[in-house]
Amino acid sequence: MLDADTLRAARPDIILTQDVCHVCSIDLATVRRVAMGMSPEPVVVSLNPSSLEDVLDDILRVGRAIGHVDRAGVAVVGLRERLARAQEHVNAYEEGPSVAMLEWTDPLFCAGHWSARLIELAGGRHLLNPSVGHPPSPPGPSRAISPEELIAAEPEFLIVCPCGAGLETTRAWAQALRAHSWWRDLPAVRRGRVALLDGNQMFNRPGPRLVDAFEFLVGWLHGAPGLVPPGFPWELLR
Repeated sequence: MLDADTLRAARPDIILTQDVCHVCSIDLATVRRVAMGMSPEPVVVSLNPSSLEDVLDDILRVGRAIGHVDRAGVAVVGLRERLARAQEHVNAYEEGPSVAMLEWTDPLFCAGHWSARLIELAGGRHLLNPSVGHPPSPPGPSRAISPEELIAAEPEFLIVCPCGAGLETTRAWAQALRAHSWWRDLPAVRRGRVALLDGNQMFNRPGPRLVDAFEFLVGWLHGAPGLVPPGFPWELLR
C-alpha cells in the first residue's frame, strides 16, 4: 500500500517506480494518481524491464531523469565490459547444460524475464521458460510449474532463489523441498549441484547487481570460481 501522505510530505521532484510485478509492488496508476494531486507535480518514471538490455537502458533513463546522463553512461559501459569479460568463458557453439531456477518453492515457480535469459547468456538451457525466435525474444514472466515439469526438464544444475527471500530463508525452504519424493529424481540433486542464493539481492531486482549474478552463473556453470564476485551470497545445498 502506498503511503500517500508520506510521499506528499517528501515533496519529490521525481518518483521512481516499477510496473514489472503486480504482486509485490504498488500499481502504477496509484502512483500517478497521487502524483497528479501534488503541487508541483513530480515526474513519474516507471521502469518495466523484461531483459538485461532493458535493465541497462533503464539505468540510462534514470540518469537522464535526474540530470546525470553522463555518469549513467559511464556506469553502463563498465557493466557491459564486465559482461563481455565473463562471456568470454562461454562457448557459443556448445550445447550447455540444462539449468532450472526456482523463484518460489510452494508452489513451484520457475524463473522468467531477465533471470532466465541470464542463464542462456551464461551458456545454460532454461527449458522451463526459454527465449523464443531469432533473434531471441526475452522469456516470459516467472510462471507456476508442476513437479512433473521440473523432472522432465532434467536440470543438471538447479538454482533456488525465492523472490524477495534472503539466504537464510532460502536455506529453510530448500530443506522443505527435500521432503518431496520427486526431489531425489532431479539430476542436479543427485550430482550435488543445487545452489541456494539470496535472490532478493542478486536476481529478483532489475538493477546493476544482475551483472554480479551473471558472473556467478558463468563461474558456477563452467567451473571458473574466480569469476564469482567476492562475497557473493550463495552456497551449495548440503
